[in-house]
Amino acid sequence: MQDTTLIAALLGLLEGLTEFLPVSSTGHLLLAGHFLGFESKGKTFEVVIQLGAILALTAVYAALVTRLVLRARQDDAARRAIVSILLAFLPAVVVGLMAHDFIKNVLFETPMLIAVMLILGGIVLLVIDRIAPRPVHHDALSLPFGKSLAIGVCQCLAMVPGVSRSGATIVGALLMGVEKRAAAEFSFLLSLPTMGAAVAYDLFKNRDVLDFSALWEIAVGFAVAFVTAVLVVRWVLSYISRNGYALFGWWRILVGSAALLALLAGF
Repeated sequence: MQDTTLIAALLGLLEGLTEFLPVSSTGHLLLAGHFLGFESKGKTFEVVIQLGAILALTAVYAALVTRLVLRARQDDAARRAIVSILLAFLPAVVVGLMAHDFIKNVLFETPMLIAVMLILGGIVLLVIDRIAPRPVHHDALSLPFGKSLAIGVCQCLAMVPGVSRSGATIVGALLMGVEKRAAAEFSFLLSLPTMGAAVAYDLFKNRDVLDFSALWEIAVGFAVAFVTAVLVVRWVLSYISRNGYALFGWWRILVGSAALLALLAGF
């Protein structure tokens, strides 16, 4: 009981720490599960703790989202912001529905691929952090529709585990002239419909094999993921504004390299 509770807390902490950073929470969770020998039937544990992170983000942005919805009837800027986020969400809906089974049954079961993608993504993040064009968009809620849609296309790359949903959207936004903080904030807002839909679809697809027998471990993981994600979301925007994304690039390379060496050594 103590061992499983500790693992549940560790995985919940990992989910909360990494879900909204450009480091790939899915990659971290899958690698941790592989090395710890942890697996839940129907991925029930992983889905539920991800829901904890989504609810954390919802709590942080509840006031902003509520204000946008209430103002949308009479405020053109609010309507444009909502349409912009929904346009960015659209490509993930199409690709996710078409490739869901392949992603979950093939890509998610390949730890070596995850380790390599962590390393490559870290290199890309370091390079883009240095050479990104001068920003011309400083407000996450007023991006042009075409750029919002293009960021949504970039998000689809994150369906390969290890790429990172936030990493793909942030890199895409930076390349299109979005300021660093605004890029992260748009990524956060886009994650609300994207992650919500992904979790709901996962629960539906796996409804016949979901296993809630380990309710204590699930509750521990959910609670730790929720609290940690709230703290991370509140901290990360100010950190990125001051320091950029280099820390996260180096972290990806470090974790990916360690995982790759362990896998090559037969662990």
